[in-house]
Amino acid sequence: MAEQHSSKSIMWAVIIVAIALIAIVFPLTVKKSTSAADAAGGNDEADVRIQPVAKFELAKAAAPAAGGAPKDGPTVFNSVCGACHNSGAAGAPKAGDKAAWAPRLAQGKDALYKSALAGKGAMPPKGGAADLSDGEIKAAVDHLLGLAK
Repeated sequence: MAEQHSSKSIMWAVIIVAIALIAIVFPLTVKKSTSAADAAGGNDEADVRIQPVAKFELAKAAAPAAGGAPKDGPTVFNSVCGACHNSGAAGAPKAGDKAAWAPRLAQGKDALYKSALAGKGAMPPKGGAADLSDGEIKAAVDHLLGLAK
């Protein structure tokens, strides 16, 4: 009978210690929130932590400035056309490559003007610079042809 009494007392001691530990640990682990506004504030913190590293936004090109002086051929070529025609990117004939430009020169300037203004292959209309006038594009084509002669 003595063995039963000691095992009961050990059991009650373990239960009392467990209750005491729960009473101490539970309040420390529960997040204290006094209002619904405080509880919602945690979502804002999470949104800030998971923001992307960078953002990408598309925007319309700026309209051409009224009354601005037209750009000359070399300026247009260096700022717009040279990106592809200097390196041969996307199959563009390189500036100054007489062999690549010979068949194009044989078509005539009007065909080249048309290709530059309307786009051809990977090249968008006006080389992607829609704000340029037709005269500025033609001057750039003339400059490019001058490099190929």
